[in-house]
Amino acid sequence: MTKIRSVVLGCGSYLPEQVVTNAQLAARIDTSDEWIVQRTGIRERHIAAEGEFTSHLAIQAAQAALTDAGVDAQSIELIVLATSTPDNTFPATAVAVQHGLGINHGAAFDLQAVCSGFVFALATADNFLRTGAYKRALVIGAETFSRILDWNDRGTCVLFGDGAGAVVLEAQEQPGNAATDRGIVTTHLRSDGRHKAKLFVDGGPSSTQTVGHLRMEGREVFKHAVGMITDVIVDAFQATGLDADSINWFVPHQANKRIIDASAHKLHIAPEKVVLTVDRHGNTSAASIPLALAVARKDGRIKKGDLVLLEAMGGGFTWGSALVRW
Repeated sequence: MTKIRSVVLGCGSYLPEQVVTNAQLAARIDTSDEWIVQRTGIRERHIAAEGEFTSHLAIQAAQAALTDAGVDAQSIELIVLATSTPDNTFPATAVAVQHGLGINHGAAFDLQAVCSGFVFALATADNFLRTGAYKRALVIGAETFSRILDWNDRGTCVLFGDGAGAVVLEAQEQPGNAATDRGIVTTHLRSDGRHKAKLFVDGGPSSTQTVGHLRMEGREVFKHAVGMITDVIVDAFQATGLDADSINWFVPHQANKRIIDASAHKLHIAPEKVVLTVDRHGNTSAASIPLALAVARKDGRIKKGDLVLLEAMGGGFTWGSALVRW
């Protein structure tokens, strides 16, 4: 029996021009390049310029994805933008992107799941496409986390960066075989609000009427991360009958190299299958997975027919996985 799958037609990314190295941070706060690299794997990150908003980054990434897909912006019927750093409280930053692309039809909305945002947005768009509600969608992860950092807190400010990534999805009929179908094969999403205090922003319109700053209990996040990540990946394997040997590429959320390495080891995924960009981008939250996808696509690693495993974990806690055949 055939199935409708959400097939990736193209992907694109955008990084702000300004690069901040560990050495530059060490000149401002009590840290060092060695300390940051040893604990996180991060060497540099991109920071948005003054007046450069999340929507600006998202529009650039979306245009790159549309070009890569070879499709016109007017063919897009749905835009789902994952972000924790919107331009405004409202309207959704997605409508600014929609307008920036010259689209005035269909639907556009934001989705908030912090670092898991892109996986959640991918799953959301996939469900819309599979029902037949829309034919073609843009899924974007875009962040300007530099705007919510306490630049005197060395435990958090060294970790994050700004950027955006996007994919174009199209509903296509496939044979209905999880082992060979192109497109999104399965997605698995989880959340548990008991862990809010471990990773949150201490402000908001309703609570403080301010933006606030990111606060994190790093050790607690690390302690939960590997177990939660592997949990939803095991679910993906069980749902499809696939396994770690079936995977061509593992593209995890780029938060911390030690978490990525530990997750891959626990899942028996070979190191050479892991796409790593955390050293160049830092943690770009919802943008990290599509940024990494764009890098691996551009350098020729990810090819048509490859099975790609995505996973992420973020504040809330939220976490999720997606299996996608390119």
